[in-house]
Amino acid sequence: MEVRPLTGDDLARALPEVARLRIEVFRAWPYLYDGDLAYEERYLQSYRESDAAIVVGAFDEGRLVGAATGTPMEDHAEDFARAFEDTGYPLDEIFYCAESVLLPDYRGQGIGHAFFDQREAHARALGRRFAAFCGVVRSNDHPDRPEDYLPLDGFWRKRGYYPLAGVMAEFSWKDIGETEQSRKPLQFWIRKLEP
Repeated sequence: MEVRPLTGDDLARALPEVARLRIEVFRAWPYLYDGDLAYEERYLQSYRESDAAIVVGAFDEGRLVGAATGTPMEDHAEDFARAFEDTGYPLDEIFYCAESVLLPDYRGQGIGHAFFDQREAHARALGRRFAAFCGVVRSNDHPDRPEDYLPLDGFWRKRGYYPLAGVMAEFSWKDIGETEQSRKPLQFWIRKLEP
């Protein structure tokens, strides 16, 4: 297994696969995302065009099996930046760890930690003092929630992240079974990055 940052031509070649991975992984709970490949490829171009962004890939014998993205908070969605307006956290000190997608067969092998390690190292190199991400908020009685679902809260807390009370954003996507996009609540988690 190899986990490494993707840059240049390597990144350009990987983006269509990252887009497909996002659609496949995010179809599962709690995202329930009914993805669109054209949207995904447009969305991911911002990571290719930004010198401050990072895309990390996980490869099994050359096959992309997972990816994680990150970007300075002020370069991400305006709704996300707006959520931090009254928190006292300066946007230019926050690095946003956006997506982590990993095929189920590769989970529990340390790849999630490697994704965070590389994004956090990148954030430190940019002089960022904090790393943050969002988790999708779904009700516990949602009809599509699997009985065996285990939230990732424990994993995130072990890495030093904690939820920011009341710091929420909304983002729109089409759930499986929906005909139109709808807004979903997202909870921010944050940690201070040690030098």
